[in-house]
Order: sequence, then C-alpha cells, then structure tokens
Amino acid sequence: MSAQAQMRAMLDQLMGTSRDGDTTRQRIKFSDDRVCKSHLLNCCPHDVLSGTRMDLGECLKVHDLALRADYEIASKEQDFFFELDAMDHLQSFIADCDRRTEVAKKRLAETQEEISAEVAAKAERVHELNEEIGKLLAKVEQLGAEGNVEESQKVMDEVEKARAKKREAEEVYRNSMPASSFQQQKLRVCEVCSAYLGLHDNDRRLADHFGGKLHLGFIEIREKLEELKRVVAEKQEKRNQERLKRREEREREEREKLRRSRSHSKNPKRSSKERFRDQDLASRDRDRNSRDRSPRDRDRKDKKRSYESANGRSEDRRSSEEREAGEI
Repeated sequence: MSAQAQMRAMLDQLMGTSRDGDTTRQRIKFSDDRVCKSHLLNCCPHDVLSGTRMDLGECLKVHDLALRADYEIASKEQDFFFELDAMDHLQSFIADCDRRTEVAKKRLAETQEEISAEVAAKAERVHELNEEIGKLLAKVEQLGAEGNVEESQKVMDEVEKARAKKREAEEVYRNSMPASSFQQQKLRVCEVCSAYLGLHDNDRRLADHFGGKLHLGFIEIREKLEELKRVVAEKQEKRNQERLKRREEREREEREKLRRSRSHSKNPKRSSKERFRDQDLASRDRDRNSRDRSPRDRDRKDKKRSYESANGRSEDRRSSEEREAGEI
C-alpha cells in the first residue's frame, strides 16, 4: 500500500465518509445489509487472517474503514446491536474450522500406524511440552522486541525447564516404541488453528507456529467470539427486562382503567338530557312555590281588593246623593 493510500485509510478511519465534504461515498450506510458487521466491530476473519496460510481473500460484504468510523460515532448515541450479526458470523467460521480439525485428526488416525493408548498418552505429553515451549519462546521474542530484557530472561528460564521436561518425556516415549517407529514423524493437529505439528519439531519451528500470525489470529477470533457471546447475552437479558417492565406497566395501566370503569358504573354521571329535565322541574317547582308560598299575603291581597271594592261603591253612593241634593 502506498503512503497516499495509507494516509487516506487513516483519515477514513478517523473521520468517516463525510470527510472533506466527500458526499459521493455516502450512497451506502454502515447499517446497510451489504456492509460486513464483523468488519465494523474489527473482527472479520477475512481481515484477521489476511496474509496468512489461510488467507480467505476478500469478504463478500463491504469493508470500509470510513463506514466503521461512521458506526463508531453513531453507536455512541444508539445501540445498533450489531454484535449479534458478528457473533453469528464468527460462530459459523469457527464451526467450520473445528470441523476441519476433526477431519484432519481422523485422517491422521487412518494414515499413521496404530499404537496403544499408553504409548499415545506418552506421545501426547511430548506434544504438550512442545506447545508450552513454543508459546514461551514466542513470548520471549515479543518481550525482547519491546525492550523488556529482564522479563524476557525470566521467561527464558521457564523455557529451559520445559525443555528438560521434554527430554525426559521423549526418553519415556522412545523406550515404549521400536527404534524404527520412533524415527517416524508423529503429527498432531493444533486445536486452535488446525495446523499440523510434528512430534519432533525443533524450537524454532514451534516458536514460529505459536507466535505466528495464523495461530494468533485464530486466538483473536476465538477470544472475540467469547466476548461477543457475553455481550449479546447481557444485551438480550437487558432487553428482556425492559420488555417485562413495559408489559408490567401496561398491565398496571389496564388494571387502573378497569378500576376507574367499575367506579364509574357505580356512580354514573347524569346525562345532559337528564340535567335539563331536572332543571325544568326545578323551575316549575319555584313558580308553584312562589304562588303558594304565603297564604297571608294572598289573604291580605284579597281583603285589600274587597276593601277597595266596598269603598268604591260607598264613594259612588255618596257622589250620587250629592248630585241629587244639588238638583233640589
């Protein structure tokens, strides 16, 4: 990759698809089904194993560092739960790898001469010590590259102890096998990356394997898968709890509505027609009461009318007599 391409990739990873106003790259979003969710989470096997003996080539889905940057920015505000997609992807990949390992073991069992279970256990002990030595030597090289000489020397001491155990285990194994058979290379399949390991591999070969990109890449993928399983389980449990809480809230609201409905049926409000009818009856009652409210007032009015009537007739009679006297 040229320096310019490396710089572009770094800018993509930092700023996403919208850097420098380059809107042409935004035609596909990170949430698109065509985008590799494992790539967004930096765990796609096509990336991890690139350049190794098991290089898988290009992924069938879109890989773009700028889209990964977009996802990382957006995921701070929203949980897209892409861990589930990535977990399914890695599970499928590891399952295929484990099947290949089993096939390789079966093939070895068929091609290599059969030995007793006791001798096989002794050979397995040599393999275990080989693996221990290889991992320790890979660690020594890493510490040396980091400049940690003191810690590197401590690990080297552990290597020497493991080598001594290996010599003893090889001696035990040699004594249990015919000389001709012992000289044959006994192979073993690595449980991590399914590569073949020889019983008599030297330290350099072991260090190259256990410290190599292929073996470490498979360790990274397997560890990432376990992490994704844990994250997915936690998020699913959280979502289940939230759903349960929402359901309980809905049930509580429904119970409250039912309680109010029952209370309403016991004390129903009067309809508008009933209220108008009651108001009309009340008005009529007030009129009736106003007419019948005071008998004394009514008697007083009657007496007044009688008095006025009598006085009127008396006045009329007096006026008539006066008129007659004048005529005389």
